[in-house]
Amino acid sequence: MTLAPGRFAPDPAAAPTGRMLGAQTGMEFRLLLRNGEQVGLTLLIPVLLLFFFNLPLLYSLGTPRRIDFVVPSIITLAVMSAAFTGLAIGTGFERKYAVLKRLGATALPRSVLIGGKTLSVLLLELVQLVLVCGFGFVLAWHPHGDPLLALVLVVLGTIAFGGLGLLVAGTLRAEVTLAAANLVWLVLLFAGGIAVPLSKYGGTARDVLQYLPSAALSNGLHDVLQHGHGLPLRETLTLLVWAAVALPAAARWFRWE
Repeated sequence: MTLAPGRFAPDPAAAPTGRMLGAQTGMEFRLLLRNGEQVGLTLLIPVLLLFFFNLPLLYSLGTPRRIDFVVPSIITLAVMSAAFTGLAIGTGFERKYAVLKRLGATALPRSVLIGGKTLSVLLLELVQLVLVCGFGFVLAWHPHGDPLLALVLVVLGTIAFGGLGLLVAGTLRAEVTLAAANLVWLVLLFAGGIAVPLSKYGGTARDVLQYLPSAALSNGLHDVLQHGHGLPLRETLTLLVWAAVALPAAARWFRWE
């Protein structure tokens, strides 16, 4: 084969960004599915809690249809488990075992790594939504409102939680990330409008807690799916602010090793 002067085959340039993002997303999604512990955290626990919180054991919701409150809460919990806790822990140990250090030696930019991890979480959440909503219908759940609006909130919540998870994983040691991610998960479960409605808290505490990303996502999903309202402005703006701050911060301060 005759080559023109100054030409090389194959071309040594990096692949286009879109192709790198697609390949990285596919690889991250396959790794997620192979991690049994992470699959249990993101798929099994929300489904079990769907049944547990549907039982009148902890508190009264003031409504005869408990399941209509529980399903949006469990969707929020599933998003938080996948996009924050699972992503932070998995990425933190990838840093510890030098997996990310090897990726950093390639042409893969940090933005593509973070984008691929976030998109793979979105794919996992599609599986979560099918499971949670499917079991919800089995338990006589009657959703209201536009499901596309709920999907918008889920995407915004995923970006916000994903940015926070990657920020923690990219700046702290793996062991600290493991402890911090699980502690935050537990705190937000009960103080972030998921297991306990914010209306159960006092006025000052409620005014502060409503701006947590978990509370914004949970309240927004309840407004749409439980009460049939349109896209809630405050909750949407809250998630947008968290996403606009967390994701660029993760891209800025994320360390490969």
